[in-house]
Amino acid sequence: MKAIVIEQPGGPEVLQLQERPQPEPAEQEVLIQVKAAGVNRPDIAQRKGHYPPPAGTIQDIPGLEVAGIVAKIGTRVTRWNIGDRVCALVAGGGYAGYCAAPEGQCLPIPANLDFSEAASLPETFFTVWSNVFDRGRLQSGESLLVHGGSSGIGVAAIQMAKAWGATVYSTAGSAEKCNFCELLGASRAINYKTEKFRDVMLQVTEGRGVDVILDMIGGDYTSGNLDILAEEGRLVLINVMRGDEVSMKLSQIMRKRLTITGSTLRARDSAFKATVAANLEKYVWPWLTSGIIKPVIYKTFPLAEAAAAHRLMESSEHIGKIVLLT
Repeated sequence: MKAIVIEQPGGPEVLQLQERPQPEPAEQEVLIQVKAAGVNRPDIAQRKGHYPPPAGTIQDIPGLEVAGIVAKIGTRVTRWNIGDRVCALVAGGGYAGYCAAPEGQCLPIPANLDFSEAASLPETFFTVWSNVFDRGRLQSGESLLVHGGSSGIGVAAIQMAKAWGATVYSTAGSAEKCNFCELLGASRAINYKTEKFRDVMLQVTEGRGVDVILDMIGGDYTSGNLDILAEEGRLVLINVMRGDEVSMKLSQIMRKRLTITGSTLRARDSAFKATVAANLEKYVWPWLTSGIIKPVIYKTFPLAEAAAAHRLMESSEHIGKIVLLT
């Protein structure tokens, strides 16, 4: 099969198209003939040598989400059949013609979505559900601030939280991106290049603040996040793009009874990910089928042009997801 291989840590140019043996599915895995694979920030970190795959996972083929057709099933697989259209969250190996995935981490592709749209879902939707709804405990009627609202994660979080019945706010880096976030369902999008999110959020909430913040920025955003959390508010961290060392006022956390939490998804076991998949299928997949939530694809690239896809992601010019087509 064709696969994109990280030859050594470095820039996009280290991504090379090579021939690799087709993987074999384990007992509780399916082998997917990959039609499309999503591109995500963790892929960039892996390429640079900063985010190694878990032990037992393909080490030099990136890719955390795929969509395609079941080509082979393991001996203990009970749900899926050869020929089924599925998308799946994987721990690596997605930038390839074939990819093995645990049975419980696969989801059916809604009939109204194509393979590129389906491939844009797993990594972002699993991450948002696990962090906003499980760890952040967002309830209908509460408010959510999403930093990076025009990213793949942001696009998913805004739509899911809005469908859940929450009031959503976001930050983004241009007037165009802010307008897009508001079209998706954000009540107010803040251009972080021209406005201070702390001041705007205190103004629009009349000093109350927000209940949950989904933050992929970290660093100097932390103090502002704590300032705008309401009493019993929850700060959920999923990345630290501006650094992981911060100073904070612990008395502020105690006074407002705040919760600071966060997670990474890749190293969690299959049982955990299967539980997230089941919740997505129960609560979120009906929204996709009905069109309440829609995948947002910014651009697709042929698999051989993975380096160009990475350059685009690192430019942060995109709105929504970047997808590779095999």
